[in-house]
Amino acid sequence: MNDWMPTTSSIRRTANRNRPPAVACCTKLGAGVAARSLPFVAYIVFLAAGPLLAAALPDIDRRWLYAVQIGCVAVLLAVFAPRYIELHRSPRLGVFQWLATLAAGVVVFLFWISLDQPWMKLGAGEAAGYDPRDAAGAVIWPLAAVRLFGAAAVVPVMEELFWRSFVMRWLDRQDFLALSPAATGLHALLLSSLVFGVEHDLWLAGVVAGLAYGWLYMRTNSLWAPIAAHALTNLLLGLWVLQSGNWRFW
Repeated sequence: MNDWMPTTSSIRRTANRNRPPAVACCTKLGAGVAARSLPFVAYIVFLAAGPLLAAALPDIDRRWLYAVQIGCVAVLLAVFAPRYIELHRSPRLGVFQWLATLAAGVVVFLFWISLDQPWMKLGAGEAAGYDPRDAAGAVIWPLAAVRLFGAAAVVPVMEELFWRSFVMRWLDRQDFLALSPAATGLHALLLSSLVFGVEHDLWLAGVVAGLAYGWLYMRTNSLWAPIAAHALTNLLLGLWVLQSGNWRFW
């Protein structure tokens, strides 16, 4: 008499082996899309729900909701981390590639604080931005630190996984996970950069950033290059905002 009983994992493995190749491919692709999209969607949902949350929680400083927003995104990135093969199997960057990455981060920062004419913005009037000061005008440093960390450490990973790894490659090939960044077409770079720009209030600066980060991804074949450039841009921008008081850029 055989007392062996199938385990849940063995049943799952058997089911996966018995799946038709097309079904297995679609399942993998769907999981890949979700892993790269959901952190970004969560970030946008928090942005849209900000006024409602502030109204529902009048006794809480609305600026601290950014910490919750970044925390949720970070948790989602951690949950999906095993699926980010472009981060785990990335080619090592050479010296010149690192220099290009750092240069791109600095150049995008300089463009970002320069391309702020009225026609280069979306919407009417000045953006309020994120102002971490108290009523007396003194910077509340815990608020500033959370904002700086979120912008420089969490947002670059989230946005590059979504815009460059997913959207840019998907515009060229629906099975985007099988497409090498170096093989991505120019039309995908241009279109993804345009939509990336429209996501931001400073749309022209956003287009320039999208082109720079996308070009890095295509040239280095590594998502770490645009992530590092994006992080440097946001870090420099945050430090400049804190030094200059131009809160509308934050």
